[in-house]
Amino acid sequence: MSPSKTHRLRLLGACAFFVLPFAAGAADAAPAACPALLQKTFNRLQDDAPQNLCQYAGKVLLVVNTASYCGFTPQYEGLEKLYANYSAQGLVVLGFPSNDFGQQEPGKSKDIADFCFNTYGVKFPMFEKSVVSGKNANPLFLELAKAGGGAPRWNFYKYLIGRDGKLIDSYSSITAPDSGALVSDVKKALAQR
Repeated sequence: MSPSKTHRLRLLGACAFFVLPFAAGAADAAPAACPALLQKTFNRLQDDAPQNLCQYAGKVLLVVNTASYCGFTPQYEGLEKLYANYSAQGLVVLGFPSNDFGQQEPGKSKDIADFCFNTYGVKFPMFEKSVVSGKNANPLFLELAKAGGGAPRWNFYKYLIGRDGKLIDSYSSITAPDSGALVSDVKKALAQR
């Protein structure tokens, strides 16, 4: 091998030595960009595939506990419309079915998923049924309650989370997805970069 080729190979080896730690560091830094509130994994409702909430980092989130047989169940339609109207700007609605309040979500995942899609055309992300109130609440709802949003008092309680992963506000079940206050807060959150 000529001296110039040997010299080039040594330089390439040295470059690889310096580049690899930075590349590894960049991969390690990715989880740090995900707010602590979102560093959780839940199974998707439709197929039980694990979903890390970090995929929504940098988005505005509206987290809602849902139920199929509740007086507020028609809010699915408004939630889907809100999602459709603002998803291109960065809004994601996240639905968490729960049977915490009066046996209003007794079904299995497939039943719930079929009901949501076939009855209300729900396309926003939905996760497996879980507990959302009390000491056994899933980790996301426990943290939202501690952050000042309080625990859900009924189905279709809503939490608005900013792009920074911090709770902006919470809304009672009677607050419809198209209410002026909620839509105004969503627009303000979407405007934040």
